[in-house]
Amino acid sequence: MSHVSHFWELILGTVIALLPIINPLASAPSFLAITEGDSRERRLQQLRMACIYMVAILVSFLVGGTFIMSFFGISIPGLRIAGGLLVAGIGSTMLVGPARNPNRNDPAEIEARAKRDVSFSPLAMPMLSGPGSIAVTIGFTSLSTHWHDYVAITLGIIVVAIISYVVLRLSERVVLVIGVNGMNALSKVMGFLILCIGIQFVVNGVLGIVADPAVVRGIRDAVLAK
Repeated sequence: MSHVSHFWELILGTVIALLPIINPLASAPSFLAITEGDSRERRLQQLRMACIYMVAILVSFLVGGTFIMSFFGISIPGLRIAGGLLVAGIGSTMLVGPARNPNRNDPAEIEARAKRDVSFSPLAMPMLSGPGSIAVTIGFTSLSTHWHDYVAITLGIIVVAIISYVVLRLSERVVLVIGVNGMNALSKVMGFLILCIGIQFVVNGVLGIVADPAVVRGIRDAVLAK
């Protein structure tokens, strides 16, 4: 019975730990702004793929995250800085707006829009599975002593993905209410907020490096050597 209760505790703990970090409700305006101009079928297709990618990314880091990061020498602050730069670049593009061809019937423009895919980046990475959720997932490896534990955490990740899909799918109805002009304004506002979030990710990563005990010890030794 204790094994069964521990199994369900891990599932619930995974959902409780990941859901506030991923926060699909807060990502809804960004999702609508990023997929602005896409058809309903295209938007839902990219949303489905983004949730699948999110599960694949988090499970990959759950199974081999510690090995991957140690093999490549990647730290959590490094993940935060890289994710922050990516998010800041996306927010800057949304805020300033790319140069658009006034001839919207141009075949090249139509083909480029048809091939536009945001399901992996930025939807799955870093919006749904960013440095914070990856760090939490890697942290769960310390609680896993048996393959049943990994199954429980994986099920928790799938539950979070389903919740994220439902929340973001419902947000699609907002497009019909806001309209094109409202979406353009929302895109600018969200672009600024995403830019700020990206910069904050970078700041947190830098603070994580500065607060590292090895760095602090090195600075102290350098000061005392003088």
